[in-house]
Amino acid sequence: MAKQSSAWITMQKKKRWSLMILALFSLSTVIVFLIRSTSTSCNTLSSTVAASTTAGTGTRVNSEEKTASNALNFMKSKLVLLVSHELSLSGTLSSIKMFTFFVVVVIITVFRLFLGLMVGKITGGPLLLMELAFLLRGVGAEVVWITNQKPLEPDEVIYSLERKMLDRGVQVFPAKGEKAVDIALKADLVVLNTAVAGKWLDAVLKEKVSRVLPKVLWWIHEMRGHYFKLDYVKHLPFVAGAMIDSHTTAEYWKNRTRERLGIKMPETYVVHLGNSKDLMEVAEDSVAKRVLREHVRESLGVRDDDILFAIINSVSRGKGQDLFLRSFHESLQLIQEKKLQLPSMHAVVVGSDMNAQTKFETELRSFVAEKKIQDRVHFVNKTLTVAPYLASIDVLVQNSQARGECFGRITIEAMAFQLPVLGTSAGGTMEIVVNGTTGILHPAGKEGVTPLANNMVKLATHVERRLTMGKKGYERVKERFLEHHMSQRLAFVLKQVLHHAMTHS
Repeated sequence: MAKQSSAWITMQKKKRWSLMILALFSLSTVIVFLIRSTSTSCNTLSSTVAASTTAGTGTRVNSEEKTASNALNFMKSKLVLLVSHELSLSGTLSSIKMFTFFVVVVIITVFRLFLGLMVGKITGGPLLLMELAFLLRGVGAEVVWITNQKPLEPDEVIYSLERKMLDRGVQVFPAKGEKAVDIALKADLVVLNTAVAGKWLDAVLKEKVSRVLPKVLWWIHEMRGHYFKLDYVKHLPFVAGAMIDSHTTAEYWKNRTRERLGIKMPETYVVHLGNSKDLMEVAEDSVAKRVLREHVRESLGVRDDDILFAIINSVSRGKGQDLFLRSFHESLQLIQEKKLQLPSMHAVVVGSDMNAQTKFETELRSFVAEKKIQDRVHFVNKTLTVAPYLASIDVLVQNSQARGECFGRITIEAMAFQLPVLGTSAGGTMEIVVNGTTGILHPAGKEGVTPLANNMVKLATHVERRLTMGKKGYERVKERFLEHHMSQRLAFVLKQVLHHAMTHS
């Protein structure tokens, strides 16, 4: 009896230690994904690939690898004005339902500490610009932030994010008034973030806009048709340059602006996104990943040897969760028809909005109920902390539809965790995933449902291939998608823009 009691106590102590470790990693992950100054979907600023000029011949720029700080040292003491269309958060914190009260309290405490409230994820554009702000502050640049569109009533989210920037030495000013005009005229560099931010130029600068355009770098992340409005982008041909997250998106903008609006793109630079040092530290920590995997799977009711596919994106038709679930259901049917002996397959949809319960999300849940696969499909609310899910899954599915993702940061994050990626052959995904080597591509649209289902079965049945693809993906991240890659390419772009500003002032 005494031995049993002792053994039970020892087991409980181990379990408590595991939970404490998990809590610490949850805390660090939240901090990483919120305030990483240089970090990792058409959405962020961190590391990677080539800066290429796509105006004209589209020749690729080569330069020697440097550290992030050295690459941008020339920005020291430069005055940089960052113009964001908005500053907002979307979603709500996902408290993984069975994570224990202690872990939830830790996560809530961290959010209250760093954000001031329990909220979800900074939308892509503002997060990218905040990361750029912190990166420039890190090398001694003077950085001023203005938000063009704010709610009339005081907003706790905006207040918290602005406080975070102030704490990092970023100055925050109103978007309108003489102060904003004065800073724009004095700045060495003005960065407009997203196509919609172009509205600020005429609204605030008015007749002085022509004096500012030669030093504007326009950072564009959108590739949806409704952004191609002359009111937004009529000044685009006259700025120093445009910076876009993928070659596919850059080409789309070049063609669309010419054909639809009759205007020409300025010198255009492609700067792929990438993973921060903080994310890589978590991805390369086997102990952290093992603990996170154990507890996330336990919370979902998924066993360790089950095969878990995930789609991690805000839930919307454009992200393709509906087609993903159809493919998953079809893959289960294929396994049954072929009488394959496999561990149970599960799917998790990370990015739901439990409170909103939109029509589209209702459709997803209805499909799951109709096909009677509730025990195999799991919905998780929007979350700032994707690392626990990347540590717990076996395959990431990037199923964005139509023109796909502008870039898709979650793809390179998954590859950092040595996960194979099943992605649509569209948009930036084609510039990240090497088909057949780091993952498998399938067509967008309904015609991609069956190929994706077949690819799921392939990776479920061939464990070695799945693991090999994951390792190859990790190697590709190390070669092309790290912080210093991005900083190096970004440095080239900023030097070109500064030179243009000096010669056209």
